[in-house]
Amino acid sequence: MSLSRRQTVQTVAALAASLPLVPAAAGEARAHTPARPRPRTLHIAGDSTAAQKYADAAPETGWGMALPFFLTPGLAVANHAVNGRSSKSFIDEGRLAAVLEVLRPGDDLLIQFGHNDQKSADPTRYTEPWTTYQDHLRQYVTGARARGARPVLLTSVERRKFDAAGRPVPTHGAYPAAMRALAAEEGVTLVDVQESSLAEWRRLGPEPSKEYFLWLAPGESPNFPDGEQDNTHFRPRGAIEVARLVAAGLRAAGVLEPRHVRRLEDPVPAEWIGWPEPATSPQT
Repeated sequence: MSLSRRQTVQTVAALAASLPLVPAAAGEARAHTPARPRPRTLHIAGDSTAAQKYADAAPETGWGMALPFFLTPGLAVANHAVNGRSSKSFIDEGRLAAVLEVLRPGDDLLIQFGHNDQKSADPTRYTEPWTTYQDHLRQYVTGARARGARPVLLTSVERRKFDAAGRPVPTHGAYPAAMRALAAEEGVTLVDVQESSLAEWRRLGPEPSKEYFLWLAPGESPNFPDGEQDNTHFRPRGAIEVARLVAAGLRAAGVLEPRHVRRLEDPVPAEWIGWPEPATSPQT
């Protein structure tokens, strides 16, 4: 080794000795600092009454689109509801399995099926209230619990139907009763959206309730040039008010604390609703 190289080595060694020692574990800890925790998420498994709608369906609106308006920013909503699905077809298509994959401890799974379970002419969707309907709902309940999430059963929001005296008429047969019984049997939190929506339709009456549903005059919407008279699906005002009922029900049931909700007594403008382009649609 030449003198110059020896001097260089000695200089480097002296500098190294003068530096403070940093344990390797400290560097590893910095390298593996966990990211900010994901917010608690309310996942929705359901049908078209809750589902995300797209620009080619506007002004049709699912109540899941409006639920975030009533939750504080620390909570997130993941809307997995899909048009036309029943408790059975949602499972058979692998959709429940996909939801369970993303559930995390502390999340909530809101489960609302019934509209399409009633379709006895379609064996891919039909379930019988007191047997196969309950059997399928149990799969949502046990799956959520196995992942440390809380299942919440929601009876189906009611359709718009009135008798000759102007009183709202239930349309879901035995399905809501079967869900209530299952909730009691399995110790699952229940939000009775059927009951609260019937009360809301009763308050409104036959004509004003049309403003909540997809009743459109010819030419009112380019997506419905001939108009529409739909007593199942909502326009923005209806979706907002049903989401308000859901949020209030979640608070009353203890799923949400008062600090988790907002605007329950305040107006929410219909203009807050937006519809993304169909290219983003997961409906296929």
